[in-house]
Amino acid sequence: MKKIIVGLSIAASLMCVNGAMAAEMPEVAKAHHCDSCHAIDVRVVGPAWKAVAEKYRGDAAAPAYLTTKISKGGKGVWGTMPMPGNDPAGTKQADMKELVRFILAL
Repeated sequence: MKKIIVGLSIAASLMCVNGAMAAEMPEVAKAHHCDSCHAIDVRVVGPAWKAVAEKYRGDAAAPAYLTTKISKGGKGVWGTMPMPGNDPAGTKQADMKELVRFILAL
């Protein structure tokens, strides 16, 4: 019985560690339907956000560039599939910046 309890404790600890490291899709991304084309760690239609974070890591211009890219949309950086603009009118910039902060922190 003691071995079972110890084993379960270790398994639970590992699950907590893995769970703490795994990021979940933020609500702002769900609200703007980003999760239709993107996932955090695998390519769907668009790139995995971890790949985006890695590509732009250390680039001081990345937050502004990505905020504009997400807002206005575009194509050609990750392939030929265009990404529609999520805020072409510029009225949801706080949401776009929050999303960029999340992505770059991955």
